[in-house]
Amino acid sequence: MKNLYIIVFCGLLLSCSSQKLEKKDSKPNVIVILIDDAGYADFGFMGCKDLETPNIDKLAKSGVVLTDAHVSATVCAPSRAGLITGKYQQRFGFEANNTGDENSGDIGLSDDVVTMADVFKENGYKTIALGKWHLGAHKTDHPNKRGFDEFYGFEAGSRSYFQIKNPSKAKMLQHNLKRVQFEGYLTDVLGDQSVKYIEENKDNPFFMYLAYNAVHTPLEAKAEHLEKYKNHSRQNLAAMTWSLDENIGKLQKKLVELGIAENTLIYFLSDNGGAANNTSSSGPLKGWKGNKFEGGHRVPFIVSWPSHIKSGQTFGGLSSSLDIFTTSLAAAQIKKDKDLILDGVNLLPYLKGEKKGDPHEKLFWRKLEEAGARVGDYKMIRLKDYGSTLYNLETDLGEMDDLKDSNKNEFNKVEEALKTWESEMITPLWIEPRDWMDVTYHIHKRLMQNKKVLYSNPYKMRQVLSKDK
Repeated sequence: MKNLYIIVFCGLLLSCSSQKLEKKDSKPNVIVILIDDAGYADFGFMGCKDLETPNIDKLAKSGVVLTDAHVSATVCAPSRAGLITGKYQQRFGFEANNTGDENSGDIGLSDDVVTMADVFKENGYKTIALGKWHLGAHKTDHPNKRGFDEFYGFEAGSRSYFQIKNPSKAKMLQHNLKRVQFEGYLTDVLGDQSVKYIEENKDNPFFMYLAYNAVHTPLEAKAEHLEKYKNHSRQNLAAMTWSLDENIGKLQKKLVELGIAENTLIYFLSDNGGAANNTSSSGPLKGWKGNKFEGGHRVPFIVSWPSHIKSGQTFGGLSSSLDIFTTSLAAAQIKKDKDLILDGVNLLPYLKGEKKGDPHEKLFWRKLEEAGARVGDYKMIRLKDYGSTLYNLETDLGEMDDLKDSNKNEFNKVEEALKTWESEMITPLWIEPRDWMDVTYHIHKRLMQNKKVLYSNPYKMRQVLSKDK
């Protein structure tokens, strides 16, 4: 009898050990937390002192902070197109904002382009998109048609954080095309839905694209948070950021409660640099959303996967939001289809310390009349019918010292790399309104001259120009 007890006990131990091994080696859950128009320096883990982000900082400590990370565009829609497809959005003509309006004719994602959700769904994952979509208004662009089992969010580029009485189809909060009427604050609603979803799918691997519209304008916050920050110099942004942080905290807490936090791969980043109209801060970086200086496309970026990546690290290699697709496939051990073109790199060997150096030697940006290119430490910015500038980011992160004339060899190398890249891309399928293009042109030109920007929106532009007449 004693031997029987020993056999049974050993069997139970082996069973438990097997279950633990199976759980660790099982396919990870993947969550992309994409926030909107957040400044590079507006989080505690990025050195911010006046905005409180304890839960996001906790997420940063649980993984790796990438300090030279970039998105593929400096405005919302094309940046999201690059992230969700893992390729430069210029490959399929998605170069500008304003998708879904009269300038684009409702064009969004190309019908033949493959999204992360498509691939994960085909490989047994449950998939959900939450929050802001902004990738086209045609019925073929709807998240439910782009690989997502569920969509709980809105199609437009922005909307109020509170209930709208008679919203348009693009601005209504919806669940799989059915309008949702909600009470309270939209950031809370999206946060609650993220928690609800993982509770319902805790026993299945899932891919969650959690795209908060915070901290994009309008600058609207909950009354109690405005009261909390009533004496703050950036009151609205502080209150909105606090709410965002609370809801990311709710998600983290639920993952721990369900016992799936260790094997959940989480990315946290902004879709572009901070905007000129939401009091965000670029810190040491020049520029902001919409332009090709570092403040437009270098973003706060966290990768956390506790069971596989050592916590509390920083990584300074050149990386991109394009890497999220490729890295996630590697983490889930999903083989890439041979016909699928991805411009991203698998970051896991770098984050685990198995590889050193830069995941990318080169990165490129282009939106209509403005372009940028990075080769090693050198960065070029080009403005149509005006010229180009060159900076060494290793010694001049603020992009103030133009080396175009003093370092012709490096300039020629970066310029040639940009031309080669452009030869592989296609012509933009739509443009933006001319008044916004003129504003963007003015901003780039003044920043290239190291001069004060006179206006950052068409209304202010008309005011300034009328005074000059």
